[in-house]
Amino acid sequence: MENIAGHKPALTWVTRICVLVLVILWLVPTVGLFVSSFRDRDDISASPWWQAPFPTEQTSATRISGEPALVDGVYVLTGNLKDTEEGIGNITAFGVSRSAPTGVTAGEETELRGGGTLTVNADGSYELRTPEAPSDRGQRVYYAAEVPPEFTTDNYERVLYSNGMAQAFINTFTVTIPATVIPILIAAFAAYALAWMQFPGRGLLIAGVVGLLVVPLQLALVPLLRLHNDIGIGQSFVGIWLAHTGFGLPLAIYLLRNYMVGLPKDIIEGAKVDGATDFQIFTRIVLPLSFPALASFAIFQFLWTWNDLLVAKVFLPSDSGSWVMTRKIADDLLGSRGGDWGILATAAFVSIAVPIAVFFLMQRYLVRGLLAGSVK
Repeated sequence: MENIAGHKPALTWVTRICVLVLVILWLVPTVGLFVSSFRDRDDISASPWWQAPFPTEQTSATRISGEPALVDGVYVLTGNLKDTEEGIGNITAFGVSRSAPTGVTAGEETELRGGGTLTVNADGSYELRTPEAPSDRGQRVYYAAEVPPEFTTDNYERVLYSNGMAQAFINTFTVTIPATVIPILIAAFAAYALAWMQFPGRGLLIAGVVGLLVVPLQLALVPLLRLHNDIGIGQSFVGIWLAHTGFGLPLAIYLLRNYMVGLPKDIIEGAKVDGATDFQIFTRIVLPLSFPALASFAIFQFLWTWNDLLVAKVFLPSDSGSWVMTRKIADDLLGSRGGDWGILATAAFVSIAVPIAVFFLMQRYLVRGLLAGSVK
């Protein structure tokens, strides 16, 4: 039974479950990046991020040496591994050969190749007994120890306080904000014209916009850069603004046109009867009603331009003073630390967190102000 008060359609629960699954699929890797950004390279290699709050077992090696004591004709050397190795917990296993580094359980006794025995306890204390005086090099010992969880902000200090990162942060906003506003302004006018104005060739223009959606961005990079060089805006901020505008316009016009064409026809026809011009209808009726679609496209455009690397490398100057954050992270930080997953996780999380913070502020201040103005 459908459309009865107090009863919800079955598809409502399907929708909620799908939304919940999508949220989890997005949230889990984001939380993983956040946790990994506070861990160092060794911890990330030793255990996955969901085991970060728990101790991990790591294998290491050291040499034990010192002045032995002669007891009943046997040289005895005692000490504690924790005195030379900081930040280790309980010893779980040990060994004296590379082929079996953890072949002996902590607390048990093992024989040495040159004669004698070695015992390493869980608390790190050891006792070495040999019939001859130990060499000055010391006895090599392999051991597996529980390392307590350790979180650090070193990765953020390397990323955020690296040379030139502040300028790259400013450059990113310099590219992203105009590259978001310009296509919205142009697409809003074009979408209204394609939705509500009658003129020859309108259907062909709509078909052309849809066709441009399937054109790969990579095919247009080199021809567009040549055009920019010919007109004198090659590899500049103006050039990348126009490039992002051109790449984003087909999707923007398509989305906004489909939204505007679904607006109530009676309102627009009534405004025309009252003598309103198309510009007045667009600014006073269509634009306020289309604000949800405009905000949705702004989110997509902002995220795309913020995380863009390819277009920035092609249309911006090659000097480091013009780099955006993505190029700074890719070419400078990760270029010299390609295997440092802590740096990679931190850089990825920063790229995600900053746009989220920006849109939170926009939703809190800008959106409420615009909605309040449209109500008035």
